[in-house]
Amino acid sequence: MIMEAQTLSMAPAAPIPSSSSLDSLHYGHLYWEAQHWTQPSRCGPTSTEHLLDITACLWCSSPWPVYKVKVTTGDILEAGTSNSISITLVGSSGESRQTTVNSWLLPRTEKEMTVHCDQDLGAIVLIRLHKWRLFLEDAWYCKDVHVTSPDGTLYRFPCHQWLEGVITVEVREGSGKKLVDDELEFLKEHRRKELKARQEAYRWKSFAEGWPRCLNVDSILELDSNIQFSCVRAKNFNGVLIFQAASHLLSGFLLRPTSWKSLDEMRSIFSRTQGREIVPEYVARHWKEDDFFGYQFLNGNNPIVIQRCTALPAKFPVTPEMVAGSLGGGTNLGKEIREGRIFIVDYEVLEGIPAGTIHGRQQHLAAPLCLLHQGADGLLRPIAIQLSQRPGPTSPIFLPSDAEWDWLLAKTWVRNADFYSHQLLTHLLRTHLFGEVFAIATLRQLPSCHPLFKLLIPHFHFTLHINTLARTVLINPGGVIDKGSGVTYEGMLLVVRRGLEKVTYTSLCLPDDIHHRGMAHVPNYHYRDDGLRLWEATESFVSGMVAFYYGEDAAVSGDAELQAWVMDIFTNGFMGRTSSGIPSSLQTVAELNKFLTMVMFTCSAQHAAVNNGQYDLGAFVPNAPSSMRHPPPEEKGKVSLQHFLDTVPEVDTTANILVALILLSSRLKDVRLLGQYPEERFTEIKPRQLIRSFQAQLEEIRDHIEERNHRAKLRYNYMNPMETENSISI
Repeated sequence: MIMEAQTLSMAPAAPIPSSSSLDSLHYGHLYWEAQHWTQPSRCGPTSTEHLLDITACLWCSSPWPVYKVKVTTGDILEAGTSNSISITLVGSSGESRQTTVNSWLLPRTEKEMTVHCDQDLGAIVLIRLHKWRLFLEDAWYCKDVHVTSPDGTLYRFPCHQWLEGVITVEVREGSGKKLVDDELEFLKEHRRKELKARQEAYRWKSFAEGWPRCLNVDSILELDSNIQFSCVRAKNFNGVLIFQAASHLLSGFLLRPTSWKSLDEMRSIFSRTQGREIVPEYVARHWKEDDFFGYQFLNGNNPIVIQRCTALPAKFPVTPEMVAGSLGGGTNLGKEIREGRIFIVDYEVLEGIPAGTIHGRQQHLAAPLCLLHQGADGLLRPIAIQLSQRPGPTSPIFLPSDAEWDWLLAKTWVRNADFYSHQLLTHLLRTHLFGEVFAIATLRQLPSCHPLFKLLIPHFHFTLHINTLARTVLINPGGVIDKGSGVTYEGMLLVVRRGLEKVTYTSLCLPDDIHHRGMAHVPNYHYRDDGLRLWEATESFVSGMVAFYYGEDAAVSGDAELQAWVMDIFTNGFMGRTSSGIPSSLQTVAELNKFLTMVMFTCSAQHAAVNNGQYDLGAFVPNAPSSMRHPPPEEKGKVSLQHFLDTVPEVDTTANILVALILLSSRLKDVRLLGQYPEERFTEIKPRQLIRSFQAQLEEIRDHIEERNHRAKLRYNYMNPMETENSISI
């Protein structure tokens, strides 16, 4: 974090001895001091003080301590600088004078130099990097600094940040330090000042009533350069958006506010995206099938809404006679429920949500319920659908035995409800918004030397940037969701508010969630199987780190910075709602392990699972319609193909949504996959070993997934570590 430099007291100059002999080291130091003295604006002391120090150097009898310094410029675009950079070493026994590094540093280069001191500084605990302009501003990205003391001890200072303007940045030695680990008072004060500066820079604000709070900025231009997209990512992101929008515009789709002419014509919109059409083509061929409809509740974009049905709710009066033909002989609905083969999906959160207009035409929403059955072959199939929360003569229960287009339209209404549930709750709320809460709380409450800051910060890479961008183009009034979906802006706000009220800690912790929903033994649930492997690998990694830095429960409960971090998340992310089960404090090692695993899993594997398949499963519009232009049918036997085509989104609405889905599912440059930590923030041996072990576990999971996919008709690859980013960055 960028801060103003602290002024630490200098040790007094050495007394002047009677001897006038000088060795070569003294001459070298005299030359260095003379050079330094000619640039008083770069140093704290006055010229008289410098002269006294030089005189002391001329007559002292002991050798000058010499520290070897290596400064590394990052391997990223535009990391180098033509501005002047200097360094000050701060030790437990004193500090060096400010020493010039260079006035021209290139990317991917190391600058070696020496710093001469008039006393031993003790253990080097902090460095100051000073940057000032010679002519024009030229930002510099410092990767790290290594300092070797006269006795050969190596100190590492991970920096990994931009320096902009005339500025001084202080960097702690790389060992992870909790507050209790700092014995020097000026280091404790350094932590306090760093957090105070961060809390001023990263403030909370409310985007909407009842939503998790977010970063208090209005555009990406207000973001600190250290949390913005890199140059490579920014250019790639904009390029994808422009290219895809232009390609669709040239194809004419964005200029057609009319219904699709046929189901086959719907395929033409994604056939233009060469190399990406394999899964959309599969969807277009199989979307009518009940098997594929059921499959998507397990392995589609929204695999967290299905749960085992232990008793039919009164609002969904399905009778045994209605579904007898779907269950097969020798059984009945009651028996199938008791034996755990009946499942339910309930979109109650959408009840009463106001629908908007597109092209001045009223759109419509439904809050359906869907009952599914696990057959003897292990596959899930829908057996009953009701399109409202209120049963009655105008809310018939649709069945597979109904006319073809009645049943297809009923399933399409469920897919429309799933679109809203997925986009607004499973994707936006439960990954993006919570990820931002975790990121801001970490920046506000954990100093950069804290081991948990080092552990977590890679999992927030680009998150604040992408979320700020989303608030300006995606979920803002007049944005993509407002213009391209059937909900109003006010309706979107209400859905998320209702969703947050129902979020529980159990639902965010995958093993607990699977158990709570009764989904532990359903076959072909790849989201569950891959997710649990990733959860276990992450938990193992986290547990090793916590054991190394904490060891026992008292260290957890006694970490004031950690407790402030958890409370910040509880208060600003979950609005202090105790009924959620979200902890407001952590007292034991086990509690800390679980909470950290939840945070890291949410920001990596969970986001990948609900984000990466958006284009695949949404490109064919009947499978994930973003709006419905006719109201839900109130009686059976009235639906035709043309009515269906006139109900799903028109051509230009489809194209607008598809542009967003293409971008959100794209693999952009500057990707950091799960377990890849190019910014080496940990310097101790044990944490680095734990990282390598984590990476090895991820490779095993990757191999298992790829072996399964090799045999599958439809690959499930969304939680493959080779497709899973460390953070929410798209």
